[in-house]
Amino acid sequence: MKDVKLAVIYYSSTGTNHQMAKWAAEAGKESGAKEVRFRRIQEIAPQESINQNEDWKKHIEATKDITTASLDDLEWADAIIFSAPTRYGSLPSQVQAFFDTTGGLWFQGKLANKVVSGMTSAQNPHGGQETTLAALYKTMFHWGAIPVAPGYTDEVMFGAGGNPHGVSTEAGKDNLDDKIKKAVSHQVKRTLQVAGWIKKGLQE
Repeated sequence: MKDVKLAVIYYSSTGTNHQMAKWAAEAGKESGAKEVRFRRIQEIAPQESINQNEDWKKHIEATKDITTASLDDLEWADAIIFSAPTRYGSLPSQVQAFFDTTGGLWFQGKLANKVVSGMTSAQNPHGGQETTLAALYKTMFHWGAIPVAPGYTDEVMFGAGGNPHGVSTEAGKDNLDDKIKKAVSHQVKRTLQVAGWIKKGLQE
C-alpha cells in the first residue's frame, strides 16, 4: 500500500457523498497510501435549480474551495475511489460529463490498469444504488481499469447495508453512522491492497 497513490473523487449535492469521500480520504492516509488527493467533481447544474434546494445551495457554498477533479488526477493515481449519488438508478450528469472528457487519456491507454471502486447513496434503501455502481463500473471496463468491489470480504459490509458493489447508504446526515464509516474504511483498504498487487506486478 505504501507505494500506491490514491485519488478520492466525489460528486455531492447536499453532503452525503462528500462525507463518505472524506472518510475514504482519511482511511487512505491511515492505511498507508503514498499520497492521497481529495477532489470534487465540478457542479454544472443551472443556478436556478440549485436555488430551489436550500441544502444543495448551502453545500455548494461550503465546499467551493475544494479542488475540482481534473484529468491529471486520473492519470496520476494508481487507485481511485469514486463517490456519487444515484440519479434514477444511474450516475449523475455531473459525473458523466466529467467522464466524457476522458477520451484522450483513454485513447492513449493512460487509464488502463487503474484500480477503482465506487460508493453511492439514494433517498431510500432501494433507490438504485447497485445499478448506479454497475453503471460506474461499466465505464471503468471501457477504460481498461480494474474495478474492485468490497463484496462480503468483511462482516462490516453486512452492518452497512450489505451492498457488495460498494458502500451505499440512504442520503442524509442521520444515516452516516459509524457502521458506514467502518465499511468505507474497509473498502478503501481493500482497494489499496489490490492496487498494490497490481502495481507490483506491472513493475516486475
